[in-house]
Amino acid sequence: MNSALAAAIAILGVMPSAIGEGLVCAHIVDGMSRNPEMYSKLRTTMIIACALVETTAIYSLLISILILFTK
Repeated sequence: MNSALAAAIAILGVMPSAIGEGLVCAHIVDGMSRNPEMYSKLRTTMIIACALVETTAIYSLLISILILFTK
């Protein structure tokens, strides 16, 4: 029971990651619409930023799985 609660708390780290990824993509699209010449640079930056933000969710998932399946 305690490990399930701890895993649920650990997985809460996914929420800020999803919000952050949404904000990154929204701001990149805004930047692309304001300055279309910067498309390739902004796209590269967006891919790197989304990858960095997504690692937070992966780490949270990994921690919750480790909490559930280790004693």
